[in-house]
Amino acid sequence: MEVLREEGLAGTDNVYEPAPAPASWLSLAHDQTYVDQVLNGSVPDRIARDIGFPMSASVALRARTATGGTVLGGRLALEHGLAANTAGGSHHARFEQGAGFCVFNDVAVAVRVLQAEGLVQRVLIVDLDVHQGDGTARIFSGDSNVFTLSLHARRNYPEEKAVSNLDIPLTDGLEDEAYLAKLRQILPRLIENGNPDMVFYNAGVDPHREDRLGRLGLSDAGLLARDRFVIETIRAAGIPLACVIGGGYSNDVDTLAKRHATIHRAAHTFLIEERQPA
Repeated sequence: MEVLREEGLAGTDNVYEPAPAPASWLSLAHDQTYVDQVLNGSVPDRIARDIGFPMSASVALRARTATGGTVLGGRLALEHGLAANTAGGSHHARFEQGAGFCVFNDVAVAVRVLQAEGLVQRVLIVDLDVHQGDGTARIFSGDSNVFTLSLHARRNYPEEKAVSNLDIPLTDGLEDEAYLAKLRQILPRLIENGNPDMVFYNAGVDPHREDRLGRLGLSDAGLLARDRFVIETIRAAGIPLACVIGGGYSNDVDTLAKRHATIHRAAHTFLIEERQPA
């Protein structure tokens, strides 16, 4: 958020603060026992190890608030056409527990909340994090109303992959043009054939060539071009789009924050251009 304010992208008229997601929302996509364990501070050590860090009240609050932000982003996207969370993308959390630095699967919760309220029925989830969206794929397995797409590094976490509706495993070191060519080939067809009521987009920045947990070769310009293409393709079809930031790993927090702001830069530029007279 500091980066967005410094760059003039976050102001008084376009920033919304979410409330933490209540247990009733979380249990739409997660086992009630696990939800209670997180909220009560009683997560078993085995699950905490799978998540990757000790569970605490502050970690639980962050996970609930990030999830609340994705639900809010979904609502705002339905109202305005486009919205982007400054958190989220916790796609390794599955129904029964968290995993891979993910406590709650915020996108899955948001989809289930909006479906339960009758605001959407068919949803497309576009996951471009460098890691497969295995938790999301498992949560929505067999659900014909939710289509999961995952473009990810073939040889990266998780070792045991789930089955998304469409998985595109990528070779190590894949660079901008080859990556974008695959995306351009796939996304328009999914939009046309699936006709979703809305799209959730995981704009993970870990495909960046300098990411310490990624295995791909995208540049800053490549990430921006990727995000612009996703936004332009989905909005050209008149479909609401809610974005989350997804993964990104670096010991340089300032550089990582600027990289995470890529989706917000792309959205800001798109909205400016959309408002220009023809």
